[in-house]
Amino acid sequence: MYESILVYRQTSIFLGKVPVPSTATAPEAAPVVARLSVLDKFLPVWILAAMGLGLLIALLAPGVGQLLHAVEVAGVSVPIALGLLLMMYPVLAKVRYGDTHLVLRDKKLLITSLAINWLLAPAFMFALAWIFLPDLPEYRTGLIIVGLARCIAMVLIWNDLACGDREAAAVLVAINSVFQIFMFGVLGWFYLQVLPGWLGLETTSAEFSIWAITVSVLVFLGIPLAAGFLTRVLGERARGRQWYEERLLPKLGPWALYGLLFTIVVLFALQGEQVMGRPLDVARIAVPLLIYFVVTFCASMVIGRLLGMDYARTTTLSFTAAGNNFELAIAVAIATFGATSGQALAGVVGPLIEVPVLVGLVYVALWARRFFYRTGASGQSTIAHTPPTTV
Repeated sequence: MYESILVYRQTSIFLGKVPVPSTATAPEAAPVVARLSVLDKFLPVWILAAMGLGLLIALLAPGVGQLLHAVEVAGVSVPIALGLLLMMYPVLAKVRYGDTHLVLRDKKLLITSLAINWLLAPAFMFALAWIFLPDLPEYRTGLIIVGLARCIAMVLIWNDLACGDREAAAVLVAINSVFQIFMFGVLGWFYLQVLPGWLGLETTSAEFSIWAITVSVLVFLGIPLAAGFLTRVLGERARGRQWYEERLLPKLGPWALYGLLFTIVVLFALQGEQVMGRPLDVARIAVPLLIYFVVTFCASMVIGRLLGMDYARTTTLSFTAAGNNFELAIAVAIATFGATSGQALAGVVGPLIEVPVLVGLVYVALWARRFFYRTGASGQSTIAHTPPTTV
């Protein structure tokens, strides 16, 4: 039904097989979005519909939240966990793991990503939290926690939609996961106690479980990563790469979208009652989040372009920087401060703002591709990076 939602990098459609030329036309050529079907162009509509359905379920069945919270994995509702695993598996099955060593050689990408994710982005969220919520310490703390939880899940979907580099995304997500285990608690201590103390601001005491963070990473990244890797290795070994990429991947691909929409419905059904009960608080939390996602993404795009990175890797850099691990943020907030705390509400509002905003940024990224063209020696306009392979 949804057979062409993802466009692979240049001109190949995610679920189709469209050859990619070694050169591209000028920036005036038809944009990637124009190549999608009418149904595909309205992805934000389906996501907004999923959000609305979740809120409707929460409104008509107020007890659904308790039911969905009855069983948890790594502090996250089992239905959400299943949706996330379903969403991530097809994307990770598409990664050409044999090519990831090429990403590891790109020191510019790796260093820039680490600097943005673990230095600039958390500091930016800290500043926004204090600027917009100086009188609401619980929400402020929740926002800071969201800023510390670097994305390891939905970023793979956004990156694929925007034609980013899949291999680079897999490597950066893995690196963020390792850093998350070791740095989340340290940075939480720094931004909640040390830095506020230096600035003469109110401090917050919070202890984060390293084990809980490790379990979250292992569940939400380890399981789909292992499944995707084994699927590619065994599939190519049994039937060859051509069969794997032309026959199997088109069958797996739509399930990423189904998993995404299912996760959104469950998430909104789970937290909708709490969100609708405090609309003004949600609005105050939403403003700094909106600024954070848009500014972080756009700044990363500019940084990547100035550093001479190609479109695919700049896009991957931007989405891995702007996205956040809301599963971990919510789990940590609930475990540390309680399910009904302001910190937990701030964690919940995070994905409610992130999902529609990052979908919009997918279209911004596709539009920005024109700035990655340059004129070659022959006078023809070419893509300012090595042409990608086809799917």
